[in-house]
Amino acid sequence: MEKVKILLAVVLSLGMASAASLGVVQTEGGSVQGRNIPLRLFRSVDVFKGIPFAAQPGTFEKPKPHPGWDGVLKATKFAQRCLQMSMFQTSSFGSEDCLHLNIWVPQGRQVSSNLPVMIWFYGGGFMVGGSMGANFLNNYLYSGQEIADKGDVIVVSVGYRVGTLGFLSTGDSNLPGNYGLWDQHAAIAWVHRNIRSFGGDPSNVTIFGESAGGASVNFQMLSPHNKGLFNRAISQSGVAFCPWAFSRNPRKIAVKVAVKVGCPTDDRMVDCLKSTDAATLCMASPLVRPSSPDHPGVENLSLSPVVDGDFLPDLPSNLFQNAADIDYLIGVNNMDGHLFTSKDIPSFGDKNQDTPVEDLRRLLAAYTKEKGQAGLEVAFTEYSSNWGSEPSQETIKRTVVDIGTDYIFLVPIQTAIHLHTANARSGRTFSYLLSEPSLMAGPGKPYHDWTGTDHADDLQYVFGKPFTTPSAYGDRHRDLSGYMISYWTNFAKTGNPNKGNLVVPVIWPECTSNGYQFLDINAKMNETSTGQEMRSRFVRLWNSTLPALPSHHDTDAL
Repeated sequence: MEKVKILLAVVLSLGMASAASLGVVQTEGGSVQGRNIPLRLFRSVDVFKGIPFAAQPGTFEKPKPHPGWDGVLKATKFAQRCLQMSMFQTSSFGSEDCLHLNIWVPQGRQVSSNLPVMIWFYGGGFMVGGSMGANFLNNYLYSGQEIADKGDVIVVSVGYRVGTLGFLSTGDSNLPGNYGLWDQHAAIAWVHRNIRSFGGDPSNVTIFGESAGGASVNFQMLSPHNKGLFNRAISQSGVAFCPWAFSRNPRKIAVKVAVKVGCPTDDRMVDCLKSTDAATLCMASPLVRPSSPDHPGVENLSLSPVVDGDFLPDLPSNLFQNAADIDYLIGVNNMDGHLFTSKDIPSFGDKNQDTPVEDLRRLLAAYTKEKGQAGLEVAFTEYSSNWGSEPSQETIKRTVVDIGTDYIFLVPIQTAIHLHTANARSGRTFSYLLSEPSLMAGPGKPYHDWTGTDHADDLQYVFGKPFTTPSAYGDRHRDLSGYMISYWTNFAKTGNPNKGNLVVPVIWPECTSNGYQFLDINAKMNETSTGQEMRSRFVRLWNSTLPALPSHHDTDAL
């Protein structure tokens, strides 16, 4: 028996060793060498970490080409994140020299060639975030290994500037903003020029991202600067129309930052800001205040993309013709607002505490403040229409989640879906609702047992965590993760989530203006898992009914 085991071990090691590997790769900046990770018989993945795609950017300047390097760059360690505030907002960490990317290339018996490419943009409210190493404790959420191996695609993750250094703007040409979006664009362009050397197909590139990364994907689709650089896009829980994703009055924030760092606020302001130390600028970012029903947390996210006349030449709603030939897969988690509203209304998160209806009304009043009392009453009537005379606590708390989910994510996402389908030429649209029960819900767990898919819950499934850390998940989670990787990578290959190398559990209908069909994704999918006109009553409320009311007063909406 022992001999058999030894023989098997030798065969396995030989088999894994005989999976192909890229070795040293030539890029425009010089030679790079990553690490080959054996996975199983005749299967491995080449991983390249920390390849620079641009030079260290100047403060409030667009990225510039990297000057290159001599010798072979050992691409085996993650670079630093872009400079940002720490979680407790008491210090900063990261580096200004942060425009690097990571690449995962799956290998079989022969060296891979002509593979579809997927470029990932992380979330973090445009304030924080990174794909360079562990996101939380030792858990590296954005490893592309599972997607690359299971889907047979190349995965690339990139760094981009966040916070003041990425998105501060005066709203004019003096400090136009959108530096983080320019970084993303530079990464897309680098991939287009260099990915063939890694076995990728530059004519088959998909960009994808979640939350601020999902909104970034939407902005990249709308910019005229990306023409011909990618063909498909996936936005998870974020688009340009989300209330936190676009700034209409950026100068107000620029003035606040200037005052904080001791700069004048007259015509000398921009020169002074540009000569201020980067870490000081980073810490001058508007602090995230504790939220309440009257001041919801979503209002804290005040640094975001703007119309700059260049990257975004017009309002996002007027730029969808630039995305007319881009296939778009886009969706929302059924309780995306849970994370936010549970902070806005402290009683909400406590299973043993009642949430007063008055707190719900105050939250709704904050979201509808531009329309005053009339707006609040119209919205409250709509959300409470099926309550009956004595609503239960579950009914009230579920309604709180619905309000947050609709306002912060779901309704803006439907707006993007409608505009993409209306402007499409060859580009197809696929819409989804992710409705898997939360892992944090149930007896002995912190969330109410009815809690569905919270904000960012989708990430673990898309990145295959139930496979890499199996003890933390059940079979149903591996099923769901497999489904999502299949849909996402099929879409990256063919522009259709149903067509590719991987079998899917349910045919996902294309979303068209004739019904706006969507797929309800969870671990227990069947032929009833499709729907249409997602939450149309509430989409109408936010997009038609409320905007038609007279404005209560002018607000400096951020």
